[in-house]
Amino acid sequence: MANVNVTICMEENLKRQADELFSDLGMILSSAMTVFVKQAIRQQAIPFTISRNILNEDTMEAIEEVRKLKGNKEKKTYSSFDEMLKEIDSEI
Repeated sequence: MANVNVTICMEENLKRQADELFSDLGMILSSAMTVFVKQAIRQQAIPFTISRNILNEDTMEAIEEVRKLKGNKEKKTYSSFDEMLKEIDSEI
């Protein structure tokens, strides 16, 4: 089957990063784009999730933990790391 040229535009820095990544993986940008298109055709969809910046489960759990800690009025808090260290030193 004959090859055709396809032109794409992207930011220079993005291309540099892509070239570096794909080089480490043993391919060039053109090969990586071919892999992407073949996978998209195979799946009849974009082969990865496209979404807004959604936090992963670990990050969501950490945020919820901070919210709970902030809501706990009995929890000892410090205005600085130095203040906490002074209290620890005074207990030793």
